[in-house]
Amino acid sequence: MKKNCKIIFTTIIVLVIAIGAIISCFNAELSKVNKVKIPKNNSELNISNSSTKEDNGIINIALFGIDRRYKDEASRSDALMILTLDKKHKKLKISSIMRDSYVNVDGYGMTKVTHAYAYGGPTLAIKTLNKNFDLNIKDYVTVDFFGFEKIIDSVGGIEINITPEEIKYINGYIKETSKIENASIPLINNPGLQKVNGRQAVAYTRIRYTAGGDFERTQRQRNVLIAVLNKIKKISSTSIVNVVSELLPYTETNMSNTDILKMLTSIYTLGIKDIGEQRFPLDGYCDGKMIDNVWYLMFDLNATKNQMHKYIFEDIKPNSIK
Repeated sequence: MKKNCKIIFTTIIVLVIAIGAIISCFNAELSKVNKVKIPKNNSELNISNSSTKEDNGIINIALFGIDRRYKDEASRSDALMILTLDKKHKKLKISSIMRDSYVNVDGYGMTKVTHAYAYGGPTLAIKTLNKNFDLNIKDYVTVDFFGFEKIIDSVGGIEINITPEEIKYINGYIKETSKIENASIPLINNPGLQKVNGRQAVAYTRIRYTAGGDFERTQRQRNVLIAVLNKIKKISSTSIVNVVSELLPYTETNMSNTDILKMLTSIYTLGIKDIGEQRFPLDGYCDGKMIDNVWYLMFDLNATKNQMHKYIFEDIKPNSIK
C-alpha cells in the first residue's frame, strides 16, 4: 500500500513539474507579443448591460488589420473583424465590418468606422464597435501589412482562388509593398486556385477596385484569415509551440498570457471544426452616399445590430433572420 502511494505521489509530482515547465515555456513564447494596456471596465469601453447578458460562452475579440507601412505611422483599420469563440455551439466565427460604415465615434461625431483606430488607437476603435453595435468586446489583436505577411509565411503559405479580374490589380499591390522593403517577390501571372506566399496573399486582401468593390474585399480578407486558421488547426500539438513562437512577434494585443492560453486551450479541447464567416452590414440594409465629397456607407443601425447579435450570440445566419 505504501509503495503504491509512493508511486502515485511521484507520478503527481512529475506531472506538476511537466505542466509547470510547459506553462513556463509557453509564457516565455508569449512574451514575444507586443503588449499594450487598455482599459477593460465596461464604462470606459462602452459595454452595455444588455450585451453582457448575452455573452455566456461567447468571447469576442476585435481584429484590426492596419494600413501601417512605416513604424509609428498613424493608421486606419483597413481590415476590421470580430473573432468570436462560441463555446455554446463549438464554433469560431469571423464577422467583417465594412470600413466605410458611417458610425458615431466618441469625440469626432459621425464618420467612417475605419477612422476610429487612426484617431484613438485600439481603445477608441473598440469603444466605437461596442457603442454602435452594442457588443461586449474587451480584447483585441492588431497586425499590419508586413506582420500579416510574415504570419502567412510562417504557416507555409495558403491556397486561394484568384479570378481573372483580380489578376488586373494584385500585382500592383505586390510591387508597392516590395518597393517599400526594396525586395523582389514573384508576380502572379495566371488566375485559378494556387498557393501564394504572405506578400501575395496580403496583396489579394487589399484589392478593392473589382466590380464588388469593398464588399468583395472584406470577403477576400475573410478567405485569407480562414485559410490561415485552418492551417493552424491542422498543426500537431507538438509543433504548435514552434509555430506560435514564429507568429507572436508580428502581433499586438492587450490580452494577458493567461487569456491567450485559455482561448487556445478552448479551441483544442472543444474540438472546434467549423469556422463561420459573415459581413456586416448586409446587402439591402446599406447604401453608399456622398457627404462633403466623401463616400460613406450608410446603413440601418438597428437592423444591423439585431443581425449581428443573432449571428454572434445565437449562431443564426443573417439570411434566416426575418
